[in-house]
Amino acid sequence: MALARALATEPAMLLLDEPFAALDVDAAPALRTLVRTVLGGLGRRVAVLVTHDPLDALVLADEVLVLDGGRVVERGPTKEVLSRPRSAFTARVAGLDLVDGHGAPGGLRTADGGVLAGTGGAAVGEPAVAVFRPAAVSVHRGRPIGSPRNVVAAEVSGLEPRGDLVRVRFAAGRGPAWVAGLAADLTPAAVAELEVVPGAAVHLAVKAAEVRIYPVHRG
Repeated sequence: MALARALATEPAMLLLDEPFAALDVDAAPALRTLVRTVLGGLGRRVAVLVTHDPLDALVLADEVLVLDGGRVVERGPTKEVLSRPRSAFTARVAGLDLVDGHGAPGGLRTADGGVLAGTGGAAVGEPAVAVFRPAAVSVHRGRPIGSPRNVVAAEVSGLEPRGDLVRVRFAAGRGPAWVAGLAADLTPAAVAELEVVPGAAVHLAVKAAEVRIYPVHRG
């Protein structure tokens, strides 16, 4: 009702602060579509949307500004920022995994001196990031045997429901520090079969073809 009253006056500027946060899963998409239609008819009027949901930004925003601890860490066209994040915070908002490092032959050199293989790339020694989807991360209780070029030890730190999947988050454990904060999406059956519980020691594998590497400019 509050949103309807705000839109009814056709304001010159509209501030929306988490407008869909208290809605159920059926109402939120319908209202999001309605707001997009209304905003599209406001001509050159300005709307500022505050949200933690990347879907809100993708559907409603032309430009996005990402705040972390009160500081602007990224800004630009919404699709570009959310598909090519430059910081771990933005990657998490966008539902992606990100590893920071520097360009190296064939991939990204991580803080521990190892190389994460991927596609794309950056000049050797140039600040860069590697980005991949949690769905691209496979989880194993022992070190996998096979083709993946990127295999690293980790420790399960938590589990979150994500619709039909479970998002598993990791701490470094016996692995390198950059593993902390990474996530993998597994089915509930896989979680049960692998006995993935907080504190479990695992290995993560990501195929090089699933890893995008690109340079970033700090500052």
